[in-house]
Amino acid sequence: MVAVVGGDTLLAKEIRELLGGAKPALRIQLISTHVDGVALLSAGEDEAVVMTPLAAENLEGARVAFLAGSPASSRRTLKVNPAGGPALIDLTAALEEQPAARLRAPSAEPGPVHIQPGSVQVIAHPASIALVMLLARLSRLGTIRKSIAHIFEPASERGQRGLEELQQQTVAVLSFQKLKTDVFDTQLGFNMLARYGEEALEPLEGIEQRIERHLASLLASWPGVPMPSLRLIQAPVFHGHSFSVWVEFEENPGVEALSRALAETGIDVRPDDPPSNVGAAGQSGLSVGAIAQDRKQARACWFWVVTDNLRLAAENALAVARETL
Repeated sequence: MVAVVGGDTLLAKEIRELLGGAKPALRIQLISTHVDGVALLSAGEDEAVVMTPLAAENLEGARVAFLAGSPASSRRTLKVNPAGGPALIDLTAALEEQPAARLRAPSAEPGPVHIQPGSVQVIAHPASIALVMLLARLSRLGTIRKSIAHIFEPASERGQRGLEELQQQTVAVLSFQKLKTDVFDTQLGFNMLARYGEEALEPLEGIEQRIERHLASLLASWPGVPMPSLRLIQAPVFHGHSFSVWVEFEENPGVEALSRALAETGIDVRPDDPPSNVGAAGQSGLSVGAIAQDRKQARACWFWVVTDNLRLAAENALAVARETL
């Protein structure tokens, strides 16, 4: 049996969909982020989804628990997890400062990782996973001198509340109504943000720092890849990360060689039809297009990259779970 804490979140939905195809089939225990009350009902696509309260007895019997709710529910799960309870896989990054925590991203790791018993596996931010996947593959073709990445963050990274607020703002702007600003504390609809409002649930600069921290940790396993410079921008899109990445090589391999090398490593390369975040929804891995040599710097190239942020995080969490199971 596996448990999913925060069983009704966007991340939990991705995990449930991926687990649904597991063979042999796994029993899935959905756990609410609440600690009191009776079993809850969450509206699913076809039928009601039963969730049990967050308590030690509801974790017993599970071998793995995916923490896909809120940071608070992840911390609560760590506190109530019984002795001999499930291995914790944290997709909220709330437990990354724990002494037993280990940052993980199998898609961006160069090889198998030895797991210490009792450790907490924290899944890296999907933007950091995507950048390491790209840069590590490029480094095999040519030595990278430096790189710069603009990351366009989707509203789905703020969960269901982020999606609903962007939707409400989009409608409200068109109908000249008052904007709801509980999540971003400013207008995101039809807007680009370098910072959120002061009363936002989480500052954008804090998310940017987390991506940098996770990226630096993952790149420690790739000594030939220098740490890129980053800028995180909140985009008025519902789903999917997009990246504009500039890479300078010691010797530029050329657009055709770069495209061919990326495709050979399993990346979806689209030279004539640049990918979009909308098209990436529900897809695995990375899509890359609009690869072009920098007209001002012969050693550098631009890359346009997109990925389904929720799918990428969920797939890495399941890869960690397979190591445990």
